[in-house]
Amino acid sequence: MKTNDQTGLNERRSFLKQFATGAAVLGTGILASPLAASAAELSNSSNSDADEWFGKIKGKHRIVFDATQPNGIMPFAWPKIFLVTNRATGTPESDCSVVVVLRHNAIPYAMGNDLWAKYKFGEMFKINDESTKKPLTANPFWQPKPGTFKVPGVGPVEIGINELQASGVMFCVCDMAITVHSAVVAMGSKQDPADVKKEWLAGLLPGIQPMPSGVWAVGRAQEHGCTYCFAG
Repeated sequence: MKTNDQTGLNERRSFLKQFATGAAVLGTGILASPLAASAAELSNSSNSDADEWFGKIKGKHRIVFDATQPNGIMPFAWPKIFLVTNRATGTPESDCSVVVVLRHNAIPYAMGNDLWAKYKFGEMFKINDESTKKPLTANPFWQPKPGTFKVPGVGPVEIGINELQASGVMFCVCDMAITVHSAVVAMGSKQDPADVKKEWLAGLLPGIQPMPSGVWAVGRAQEHGCTYCFAG
């Protein structure tokens, strides 16, 4: 009983510590402005056609990968594995619909190399080069060189965002996470949060659709028949 009680106490302390930290951040006013946006403001943002975007889901076999963290190659390897193994069992790519939701700390993968270099996304989101162990200064999954990614027992795999898009994979990104992270960056660099967010949205990779939030997108994908899969 003492062990269980102690475990519960530690869990409650951990939760309270996290809650207090979050409250302190909110108290600074960092998040007050972006989160105070009205529903009308959100609906008029760059994700105004988000609902229509899901109409592109047509395949018989449908899946949504929920990417909340960089998590190595996983947000991009899993969609490829889904397509490859479906093809191996007689289902062509044209009969598969794959949605990848980049949210929370996975949002930098939705952005181009210029933003990675300028805002040091590798350092900010703890995304390192596996060979040098140093923060990356460019998006590793945008137009990678052939043979960049290899899987033991399989060999080279084409899991660049552009390569997956060519196979019909649909990518979207959380607008709420962009709002919050860009506001934090703006405060630290004494810039206007609206200007930084505008720059980040303008720097999204071709074909990546902003969504009101990542959790909203995960829900909509499931409403359109996609099976849920956590991708890190």
